[in-house]
Amino acid sequence: MREPRLGDDIDDYCVRCKRVMNHAVVSVLNAVPAKVRCRTCHSDHDFRHEQPPPPKVDARKQALFNEVLKKVSPADPVAAEEIDPELAVEPLETTEPDGERAELETEASAAPDPPAEPPKPKAKAKAKATRKK
Repeated sequence: MREPRLGDDIDDYCVRCKRVMNHAVVSVLNAVPAKVRCRTCHSDHDFRHEQPPPPKVDARKQALFNEVLKKVSPADPVAAEEIDPELAVEPLETTEPDGERAELETEASAAPDPPAEPPKPKAKAKAKATRKK
């Protein structure tokens, strides 16, 4: 394969488009494209060899977050053992009589939604008619 020259078409990952797109070679260093310009959005960036940039998530933060999730997970038996039975709170009972709930559901489903009002036009700023002479 021949060496790339200025203006040649080359595929690369575009930072702005977030896709592999057609690019034009803008600069060459040691027979390898150094900078390219996207032919779609016209942004210049370093040649990335069609590889997207690494994610911005810090690996340390991700590891700490996963550790916290392991402790919080309800399916984890270790987390259930760590809870002090004296401090455990029982869930509140929120039961309604079946008749009341059925009536509320039928009333809510029978009521039609109110029509949406069209947005009001914004007031236009008046231009100054006075001129200084």
